[in-house]
Amino acid sequence: MSTPDAVRSAAEALLTGLDDHRRATFLLRLDRWWPDLLAGVAAVHGDAERVATRLVEVAARGYADRPDDLHRLDERRLLRPDWIQQPDAVGYACYTERFAEDGTLAGLAERLDHLRDLGVTYLHLMPLLMPREGDNDGGYAVADYRAVRPDLGTVDDLRDLATVLRAHGISLVVDLVLNHVAREHAWARAARAGDATYRDYFHVFADRAAAGGPDELERTLPEVFPDFAPGSFTDDPDLDAWVWTTFNSFQWDLNWANPAVLVEYADIVVDLANLGVEVLRLDAIAFLWKRLGTSCQNQPEVHALTQALRATARMAAPALLFKAEAIVGPRDLVPYLGVGEHTGRVSDLAYHNSLMVQVWSMLATGDTVLARQALAGLPPTPPSGTWITYLRCHDDIGWAIDDADAGAVGLTGPGHRHFLADFYAGDHPGSWAEGLVFQHNPDTGDRRISGTAASLAGLGAHRRDPDGAFARLYLGHAVIAGWGGVPVIWSGDELGLPNDPDWAAEPGHADDNRWAHRPRVTDAAVARRHDPGTDEGRVHSGIAHLLRTRRTLPQLHAGAPVEVLTDTDPGVLAVVRRHPSGVLVGLYNVTTTPRPFPLGRLHDLGLARPLDALGGHAVTAGADGVVWLPPYAAWWVVEG
Repeated sequence: MSTPDAVRSAAEALLTGLDDHRRATFLLRLDRWWPDLLAGVAAVHGDAERVATRLVEVAARGYADRPDDLHRLDERRLLRPDWIQQPDAVGYACYTERFAEDGTLAGLAERLDHLRDLGVTYLHLMPLLMPREGDNDGGYAVADYRAVRPDLGTVDDLRDLATVLRAHGISLVVDLVLNHVAREHAWARAARAGDATYRDYFHVFADRAAAGGPDELERTLPEVFPDFAPGSFTDDPDLDAWVWTTFNSFQWDLNWANPAVLVEYADIVVDLANLGVEVLRLDAIAFLWKRLGTSCQNQPEVHALTQALRATARMAAPALLFKAEAIVGPRDLVPYLGVGEHTGRVSDLAYHNSLMVQVWSMLATGDTVLARQALAGLPPTPPSGTWITYLRCHDDIGWAIDDADAGAVGLTGPGHRHFLADFYAGDHPGSWAEGLVFQHNPDTGDRRISGTAASLAGLGAHRRDPDGAFARLYLGHAVIAGWGGVPVIWSGDELGLPNDPDWAAEPGHADDNRWAHRPRVTDAAVARRHDPGTDEGRVHSGIAHLLRTRRTLPQLHAGAPVEVLTDTDPGVLAVVRRHPSGVLVGLYNVTTTPRPFPLGRLHDLGLARPLDALGGHAVTAGADGVVWLPPYAAWWVVEG
């Protein structure tokens, strides 16, 4: 499909100040991405060419304004399109104010040594764009996308930090909330003032009981925060109407059926890219499209909208990647990386929430059968798509156990979810965990869990099983790092920090126990990372070793296909990765007793002289041909 002359002319008019090479480069990108852009827009909006032309104009203006050093970054990324899939890719996620020594963007640079020790190449700073005052859902109620929280610094500080990080080989990752804005955002203020244009940026209902209104919609909508924000709609007196508020009354859902919203966000995307942001975490992306009679999650239009945004960004700033924050069921995950007509055209990264849930499930049960069922059933990722893998994150753990997977292995979904909630709240006999119940829904029985990795593994304040905890933490991180994709470490987990005992004392935190697993990283804790006699030293040395070893193994390139063996001992998870350089078999014993694995199976997989790359030892068997994995063993077996 060739780019229409009118569209090409509109772009050229915005590029007049550039030299011939720069103009030609943009027009080549326009020709490359126009078909994807038009197809994405046409799937959701009428008059698609007009809307797509507006997006091209956004891209052209952003391209013309893009700094020279970022144009060079674009060229480097285009020469190595799989840069984020390399086995040396390692992520770290934190709140600036809880990680930086002085709590600011400028001060965060003082912690670069700590990040370099882990080999971090990808730094996700939690919400830092200007939120509303007061309760703001941890920063996810954004009042201004073009300003930074004053306590953290300025937009110039953000640009400077991105430049410093880039010089050290670290890509900056920032949240972009797509589903909603704060009630105090300029669009919402204009809507409340009676501006019909901006009123149409939101889902507004004059009558709750009208056909297609809140009463009818809520019959199929799940509650996200049933404890403190029940329901999905708010009667706003200034608006004199009901407005859709999936998360909180002060977070107004946007009407993505209005093309003006798409154009607004495209402009924000390009501006953030021009500050030096290299990855945008597309927050709450699963909720964008609303459809009566559904959960209003994972609708096909979400992927078309993402395709349109991505095509726009590719024209202006191809170094920018999209990461889908879609915490959804296992069967709904892969479409966020692109399947069918959207393959290679939507998000570049997506959270492997199912892997996190299954790791904690295996550790609690000492059994891999459910995990094998769930993980083996996932379709492969597209060549351009990559998982973000993690043991913990900033959020609570929702026990996303698929009912069909549970039923296939003789469990019930509700029963297993109930067990996991009990176990990690420390209420099940024999539990070592010290988690906190988050958002108990008495109608559904749903309970989520808050807690640092250390507190969930047995290294909490009461140290219910510290020796076992170190082994479990190492094993869990080994599964995450050995899966492929980009392993991301949540701030403090690399030091084995327990839940913050004072989490409720900070203003605005008392009603949200997720702050327990967002502890401040202190100078003293960081200093202890090199002392093997401390918790920090033991945990840090294990994770650092995993990540150093990972960098040497091309089999852990994210593009290598993954196969989960489904016929092993129930205590052993076996994951096979096949790469042109050779085979890697991850063997993980999730039990407290030695477990068997046939040596002949490794030979059959192409490993004639199997070697555990993590332990540096040959993998051998007795006369019976059986290899015995020690309790909580984590082996990455390659050809010796």
